[in-house]
Amino acid sequence: MSSRVSGVTERPAVSAQEQSAASRAGSSEGCCPICGHRGVVPFLSAPDRFHGRTHLYRLDRCPACELVWLADAPSPAEMGQHYGEDYDRAISSVETNENHWHGKRDELQVYKTGGAILDLGCSSGSFLASLKGPNWKLYGIEMSEEVAAKARARTGAEVFVGDILDAPFAPASFDVITCFHVFEHLYHPREVLAKVSEWLKPGGIFVAFMPNIDSAGEHIFKSYWYGLELPRHLYHFSPASMKNLVNSLDLEVASITTRREVFIEHSFRYILDRLLQTMGMPRPPMAKAKVPSIPFRVVRKGFRLTMLPVLTGLASLAGDGEILEVLLRKPVSGQNPAKSKACCAARNSEGSKSWTQVTSSAAGQTHLCCIPWWRRG
Repeated sequence: MSSRVSGVTERPAVSAQEQSAASRAGSSEGCCPICGHRGVVPFLSAPDRFHGRTHLYRLDRCPACELVWLADAPSPAEMGQHYGEDYDRAISSVETNENHWHGKRDELQVYKTGGAILDLGCSSGSFLASLKGPNWKLYGIEMSEEVAAKARARTGAEVFVGDILDAPFAPASFDVITCFHVFEHLYHPREVLAKVSEWLKPGGIFVAFMPNIDSAGEHIFKSYWYGLELPRHLYHFSPASMKNLVNSLDLEVASITTRREVFIEHSFRYILDRLLQTMGMPRPPMAKAKVPSIPFRVVRKGFRLTMLPVLTGLASLAGDGEILEVLLRKPVSGQNPAKSKACCAARNSEGSKSWTQVTSSAAGQTHLCCIPWWRRG
């Protein structure tokens, strides 16, 4: 299900029966589908540039909670046509690369070294495979029975097939729940987050990655930003809107940070595609892109080693990082929430941020905080 590629992901864990009527009706009535605020404002319009289609989709923004969402989202029954074989092929190389997950695994084990873990949108089990061992009891949720069978065979995990909201897990079942580049695909993110809160044990954590709509990449490229992924991304979060969403649930914000990943190459590709089309020289969209030639790959390698780091550094002047990394915690009974949240209030202004554990010598308690990676240990 989840491809784990920043900005591009597989089909979300949403059943064909789940309806998007609430969000679509809320948008048409000028109401925020999450907080209900009236007076939403247009954000931008863009087509499905990955497939080279021309239909324009509209994003709206709530001035109260700062959420951005797809106002005219396709229904779940229609959404399959916006993925397809080309999309699956584009993401499969990263999904099957276990080395891709080692960094996330190591980050997780800074503050949780074992227990029961549930991966929402586990796909063929690449992330769960990186945790395989005696310390972890592995669980997943996946929409496809065929893909879930691969995850089971690969990891030994217990994988539920179906919609997240239909999964029959008991309350307080998990020490960790993860959601890598899936949350933005969900038709009902608040309901899913409420279910996460129910499933977590006290002190358990929820880790989610998703594109940051309030980022330098979006500020620079606007409707050409690769991270938009319309219409597959239904909700577009920022640090502010995610905090506002969490505030209505029984979860604490341990850390909400951003990481730099501008998607310069892909975003420029979308701009070039548009220019060529305007000049009467259209070329196949990214979904149909062929394997690049060896000379092109040599030039691209040189660009990535020389100019790309410079351009990425300059992009930091335009805003925060493009990947939103969210760490939430289920409160422990009897713990002072104000003290826990105060510990996690410090944020680092760099584009790349990380998490660690900090122990309060006065209280003898361990809290989850965000500090720069160079200050760890």
